[in-house]
Amino acid sequence: MEAARQYNVHEAKTHFSRILQQVETGEEVVISRAGEPIAKVVPLHPKVRRTGRGSLRGQIHIPDDFDELPDDIAEAFGMR
Repeated sequence: MEAARQYNVHEAKTHFSRILQQVETGEEVVISRAGEPIAKVVPLHPKVRRTGRGSLRGQIHIPDDFDELPDDIAEAFGMR
């Protein structure tokens, strides 16, 4: 794994927009004061890359009785 980029506080204030762009692409950025790391900026949620609707068509099979609850389980939940 690649080391996080490091900026001092002045650089971080000056280039804040650029730092946010780096974080949006998945990078982690460390902010330092006097050479000592004090904060890490990380992406909140990685983006999910979907190939499109129906991309699993033909790969998943749902049986006809999928919605039918077995008697013992239905009884355990007081449904019978």
